[in-house]
Formats: sequence, C-alpha cells, structure tokens
Amino acid sequence: MNPTIERLKTHRSIRKFTEQRIPRDLFRALIEAGQAAATSNHIQAYTVIHVTNPDNRKAIAELAGGQTYVAECSDFLVFCADLKRPTEAAGRAGAEVIEGMTEQLLVATVDTALMAQNVAVAAESEGLGLCYIGGIRNNPAEVSRLLKLPDHVYPVFGMCLGYPDQNPEVKPRLPVEAILKEDYYSDSDDEALVAGFDDRMHTYYRERTGGTKDTNWSEQLKPLFTSKLRPHMRDFLVGRGFEMK
Repeated sequence: MNPTIERLKTHRSIRKFTEQRIPRDLFRALIEAGQAAATSNHIQAYTVIHVTNPDNRKAIAELAGGQTYVAECSDFLVFCADLKRPTEAAGRAGAEVIEGMTEQLLVATVDTALMAQNVAVAAESEGLGLCYIGGIRNNPAEVSRLLKLPDHVYPVFGMCLGYPDQNPEVKPRLPVEAILKEDYYSDSDDEALVAGFDDRMHTYYRERTGGTKDTNWSEQLKPLFTSKLRPHMRDFLVGRGFEMK
C-alpha cells in the first residue's frame, strides 16, 4: 500500500496540541494544497478565515459548544461557502446573475468541503493534527458577525491545526460492504453488517474509556435523529441570501 493511502487510513481527530507553532511557509503551503482540490466549474466558491485574534478564538470556542482546543491550537480556520465573489465576478462580466438557487448552495458547500479535506490531508502528511469543528453551526449568525461575513457567505465548519499532544486510536469505520454497492442500491445485508459494526464499536468504546463508555454506533446516532438538529440553519441560510429556490 502506498504512503498516501496508508496516511488517509490513519486519520484521527486531534483535540490536544503542543505549544509549537506551524511555520508560516508550511501554513501557506497547506492553503495552496487546499486550493488544488476539485471545484465545480472552477468556481472556487470558498473563503477561508484564519482566526488569529485570541479573543475571537475564545469566543468561537464558546459558541461552538465549549471546545477549548479552538483557542489552544496553533492555527484555527473557518471554512466558508462563498457565492459573493463568483456572482460578483459574473456580474462584472455582464451576466444577469440569478441568486438564491439551491444548486448554488450545494456547489459552494461541496467546494468548501473538498478544499478543506485537501488541507487536512496535506497537514497530516506533515505530521500535524487537526479537528473539524462543525459546532460553529450551533451559532452561525454570531460567528458570522464576529468574522464580518457578508451576505452570500456562510461558515460551514472550522478546523483546528497544530502539532499533536495526544495519540488516539483510529476510530473504526463501517465495513466497505455496507457503503459500496455494485450497480444498484441494495440494503439486503445492511442490518447484519450494522449489527457486526455495533459490536466492534462497543468494544472500541469500552477499551478506549476503560469501560466507562458502554454504547455502540447505532446508540450514538439516536440523538441525531430524535430531535431537530440545528433547526435554525434554514432561516439563517435564507437570511444570508441562500434562498434555496
């Protein structure tokens, strides 16, 4: 197996970092690697906010649910889906721009995620650790005000970057057979595959926590599908110009 595949298969979320700072030339190289990701029609519908102000980082850490590593890591990034730049460019070129389409929102969000994942892979190849922070969508309006985001730009997630001060195990993934289907969608074996995965995750959690966490994958999913998860997001997006027409 080549080193790139091996590196990808050893991804972990890192939430404890040393005080060592990432060199600025390496930091820039990570962003450039992110820009090399695939982008729909070359739109490049993203902007990355590098949050360096300590007070702002502490504020975001609280807005994201008390995730202190946002303030403690070497560098904290907020990846934003950005339709302002490309639509304004199209307008200057003479287009009668149509805004607020659902497909535009999807394109910008996917572009942003692909760009961020390139940054993540590049960072791990240099021995850095990272943690995605979806918690900024707990309070997206407040984060947007703090970062002075204009309309047609929204924060998708954050990312902590730094040198790891922990060495957690790799969290197991579903069996390939559960997520890879040949020609057509078939779920005839999924129940058995999920049951086996639940057993594996139960063992993983107990070993990782010394027996204090007694759960599995399916149990962990229950809160996500028994309550309205971030119900404010639709109104927030519409208010930012993402009307989803």
